[in-house]
Amino acid sequence: MEYRNLGRTDTRVSLICLGTMTWGEQNTEEEAFAQLDYATERGINFLDTAEMYPVPPKEETYTRTESIIGNWLKQRGQRDDIVIATKVCGPGFSYMDGGRHFNRHHIERALEGSLKRLGTDYIDLYQLHWPDRNTNNFGQRGFVYQDNEQSTPIEETLEVLDSLVKAGKIRHIGLSNESPWGAMQFLYHAEKKGWPRVVSIQNPYNLLNRLFEIGLAEIAHREDLGLLAYSPLAMGTLSGKYLNGARPEGSRMALFTRFQRYNNQEAESAIQAYVKLAQDHDLDPAQMALAYINSRSFLTSNIIGATSLEQLTADIDSFELNLAPDVLSEIEKIHSRHPNPSP
Repeated sequence: MEYRNLGRTDTRVSLICLGTMTWGEQNTEEEAFAQLDYATERGINFLDTAEMYPVPPKEETYTRTESIIGNWLKQRGQRDDIVIATKVCGPGFSYMDGGRHFNRHHIERALEGSLKRLGTDYIDLYQLHWPDRNTNNFGQRGFVYQDNEQSTPIEETLEVLDSLVKAGKIRHIGLSNESPWGAMQFLYHAEKKGWPRVVSIQNPYNLLNRLFEIGLAEIAHREDLGLLAYSPLAMGTLSGKYLNGARPEGSRMALFTRFQRYNNQEAESAIQAYVKLAQDHDLDPAQMALAYINSRSFLTSNIIGATSLEQLTADIDSFELNLAPDVLSEIEKIHSRHPNPSP
């Protein structure tokens, strides 16, 4: 396994990160334990979770995933060997304190809950799950300004996080679903006030959504704000298993109707092209899609998720796949024909 520094810190994380959002919904605790045992055996030291998980978010299940990880850590005793990333929710869910905002009250309450569920004294990487302001993310293409929005100033949020870092409860802070403007604002205010510097940005990145390259890739390089890529398989669609309307039993698309981000005709056409390219070169489509992400210079870690050990094994094996120049060239040709069909 390859390891990379988290931002400008000396914390080293595996190139493959184990995502956990199915645990407590599609996966039982026993299955989650099996995934954790196998992943750590393969050299993965980086786990990504959130107080909101499992997904899809529900009042009756949120926080369940962190509790499962805490139970595993209690049984295995490997806390010092694992880099744990979790997230505080942004606004939108009324059952979380009436709707989270990134002020002192909400961040401190959220953090204490995560620490308790995970059974740890500190979080290695504490991320803001999505901005506490109106912006275009989660599939929204264009930005629509709202002059009456209610949001917490970035300076106020950073000041709170600074106090929690100084208290030893957080080691590093990161962003998620953030825009170029937001990323630079966090970096600017941290430098101006001597507050903690964000070390990572967790945004969607896959063959159907490469918008990170447009504004954030340069920031990632010049500011050492590496990408933690989520949805690298576009919710499994890049495996090809959903082509032509197929909905395999037990799959996410069969179980839940809310996942439509990668379900449109242009995306379908792109997926067909990528799957054919993989097959023409005797590659597994999912492994090809993951290997492409692994090869990006602005990447810190690729967050994979699986519901079975078979899927997990194949996903981790993508680390060993180096795509040939002609395959990379063909990927770019497909991208030019079908640019970002699923932002």
